[in-house]
Amino acid sequence: MTMQPSPALAAAMQEVTAAVEAALDHLLPAPAGATAKLDDAMRYASLGGGKRLRALLAVAAGDLFGVPRERSLRVAAAIEMLHAYSLIHDDLPCMDDDDLRRGKPTVHRAFDEATAVLAGDGLQAQAFLVLADPATHPEPGVQAALVAGLALAAGPRGMVGGQAIDLDAEVRTAAGRPLNYDEIARLQALKTGALIRFSAEAGAILGEAKSLDRTVLRDYAAELGLAFQIADDLLDHEGSAAELGKAVGKDAAAGKATFVGLLGLDEARAKARSLTNSAKSRVATHFGPGSMVLQELAEFVITRRS
Repeated sequence: MTMQPSPALAAAMQEVTAAVEAALDHLLPAPAGATAKLDDAMRYASLGGGKRLRALLAVAAGDLFGVPRERSLRVAAAIEMLHAYSLIHDDLPCMDDDDLRRGKPTVHRAFDEATAVLAGDGLQAQAFLVLADPATHPEPGVQAALVAGLALAAGPRGMVGGQAIDLDAEVRTAAGRPLNYDEIARLQALKTGALIRFSAEAGAILGEAKSLDRTVLRDYAAELGLAFQIADDLLDHEGSAAELGKAVGKDAAAGKATFVGLLGLDEARAKARSLTNSAKSRVATHFGPGSMVLQELAEFVITRRS
């Protein structure tokens, strides 16, 4: 069943989306001089679109520990820069070769391929620059933990590693050796899940929270991330380009490893529901009513249409 977010979640999403948009506008380089084209491409990829799921996770987790919004929004903006870089590179002809992202031409189509590569590189670097700034947190130890956490989530044991496994999975599928469930789950835990886990944990890092609090948030986000990916697979199978703002059906056509392809529609839906229920229960039990945004976000992840 498709649902709209609850009024409380809708208000939180609207507030954070607007605030993160403003933070990105402030933190991204203004187009100027010889780098104006590069600056434009970075801003084109980052501003004016996206679900801001990762940003909301960072802010909502930070709220649990009384983190000032100006700090959590800087972290949220850094995460969104990193995410935008990954999408730029993922859309390139040498990767998924997509023409549409967030309802508009992909960066290499709107500009050119070389500029797209550089825009992704620039966004990645800018994300770490923001995290290392004392304005994000005055304590060097917290700055270092944020930088290390994002580097781990984005690197060869995180998002980039998952992308490499995904490319290899296409070769395996073509050779008649498709990935099994555990292998697909590991792929997605790296490619999509690692940045989602860091987004939730980043709020706890900012709040200098206890180790147990960080573990609960990581485990919640791991389940949320897997449910998110299953929902994405379902939407790729059942949704429309107009709803999603990107091409649909390409993963199946390319022989990519998907949960729907392995489990079928009904079992994939049931798995997403089970993961969502577990994630909601985890934060509700540990954090109580203060975690309501996190609980409702988990529910929205599997009922959205985009």
